[in-house]
Amino acid sequence: MSRSTMNWSRTLTVARTDVKQLVLAKDFWMPMGILGSIFFVIVPLVLLFSITSLGDVEAVQNIANTLEVLPQKAQDQIKGDTPQGRTSYALAVFLFAPMAVVVPLTISTAVGAATLVGERERGTGEFLAHSPAGTKEIYLGKLLASLLPGYFTTMVGFTAYSLIVNLIVGPEVGGWFFPTTQWWLLMLWVLPGFLLIGLSLVLRLSGRVKSTAAAQQASGLITLPLIAISYAQASGAIYGTPTTTIIIGAIAWTIGITSTWRGMGAVKRQRLLGVADGV
Repeated sequence: MSRSTMNWSRTLTVARTDVKQLVLAKDFWMPMGILGSIFFVIVPLVLLFSITSLGDVEAVQNIANTLEVLPQKAQDQIKGDTPQGRTSYALAVFLFAPMAVVVPLTISTAVGAATLVGERERGTGEFLAHSPAGTKEIYLGKLLASLLPGYFTTMVGFTAYSLIVNLIVGPEVGGWFFPTTQWWLLMLWVLPGFLLIGLSLVLRLSGRVKSTAAAQQASGLITLPLIAISYAQASGAIYGTPTTTIIIGAIAWTIGITSTWRGMGAVKRQRLLGVADGV
């Protein structure tokens, strides 16, 4: 079979090899687990439990009054008959949404920044360069291996977050209500599209720089604006209608697929061997 023909078995082999290495690296998955725990468990648990436990006090009433800054569509969706119920519902459904984008982007881009240049630094680039896998298969395999840790962490965190929200806020608003339709669309449709955009850019960068440190520094310049954009779009997806969310996701997927297609040319066997110009 020609190397120019995409072989998904080889792609999955590259991805599986990288994922196994990550699983065995405690210095990788322990910080990843701590980061996910802070955003999806500790912060929501403390805030939501504090608000629902305070009762009808002036502080909660003041927070409830600030909900008027939310878009009218969002205000119309807020459930609950008490200030603490409405406040905790708004925090759970609307204000924590961007974290679902920030966490996977941070984790996946950190992995992606080191994946190609790291092969050269570890001395395994020569083995990969002479493997049967084509450059497109290596690129897609690396992209998949970078996407999975961030997305898996987020889905585990999202499950824990859903349980916390339903157990703490549910009794205040009449029962279990989370995830809402917009959250399902955000997690399953919008988020993968933004991850694809970020990783396609970061992997292209990782294939061109001279060191992992340089890749991580440069990837920060790419991911910070992307996180800001995805943060805003995630908020819009939650505040808007399902149709709006679907359109945002479709745009993200279109850009991500286009960027990935263009990025396949970033992997050069000479660069894996460290003999390309500028490496």
